Amino acid sequence: MMEFDSIFDTVKGKRQKARGNSSGFGRSLNTRAKHFSSNDRTLESLIEPEKEKATNLTSLKSDLLNIWSKGVKANTKLADTDSRISPWLSSLTYLLAGNILLPLYFSQITIIGQENLPKSGPVILAPTHKARWDSLLLPYATGRYITGRDLRFMVTSTECQGFQGWFVRRLGGFPINAKRPSITTLRHTVELLLRGEMLVIYPEGGIFRDNEVHLLKPGIARLAMSAESSHPGLGVKIVPICFNYSHPYPSWGADVNISIGSPIKVSDYAQGCIKQDAKSLTDDLHHALQQLNYEYDDLTSSGMLGISNS
Repeated sequence: MMEFDSIFDTVKGKRQKARGNSSGFGRSLNTRAKHFSSNDRTLESLIEPEKEKATNLTSLKSDLLNIWSKGVKANTKLADTDSRISPWLSSLTYLLAGNILLPLYFSQITIIGQENLPKSGPVILAPTHKARWDSLLLPYATGRYITGRDLRFMVTSTECQGFQGWFVRRLGGFPINAKRPSITTLRHTVELLLRGEMLVIYPEGGIFRDNEVHLLKPGIARLAMSAESSHPGLGVKIVPICFNYSHPYPSWGADVNISIGSPIKVSDYAQGCIKQDAKSLTDDLHHALQQLNYEYDDLTSSGMLGISNS
């Protein structure tokens, strides 16, 4: 019986020990669980600020992209109407065109009336348009080496595209949609006049290879009248210029005559109604171009046309 009691006590002791171990293991698990829970909270406290930073960075990136996008759009709008002169490119173009290309390509270059070119103040050169060569010959006859002034060209939108457009924009050219001119382009044109620039606008609106002066577009006179009426005393002048080539499509060895007429003072036409005043100015400009054309025909027929390519 005592042996049985001893065995019972031994078993009871092992059970109690087992319970104690189980209890200890449970407490250990609870302690570890609390530890992990504490670690999780610590980890979350560390991660949360980083999440906030990431959110802020994403927001900042989005803001920067929006600003950049607006800047690109603004620059694009500016580029559409920008009229600038690249110092190195313009100097190189004047040098090559004036001293090599034009004198070698054309057999005879005649320039009449350079004394009519204003040396200062807002000026619109209004030439007839007979060939693509006109835009190279104009600076040669009226530009930096003659008046000390660079020219600003209003050209069609197609002439400001691609490789050609790259050069045109850096040599004073800016595009206009002839069918639907934008307010921005028209405003830029008036601003050039207010700055006292020498501006080139082909009043016929296109190239005509016959020996006639065609009907003029009213835009050139309206622009001039708008600038003059908004700033009385500005002193805008329009200079009629007539091109005549020996061949409709000037080839190597062709002759060219450039006749420059007397300046027309826009202020003389400011009577209070811009539309009517512009019509009168357009009519007189058309007459002046026709007169230059007639004079060329008379000189040619009489054999009195002086030739010079200097």
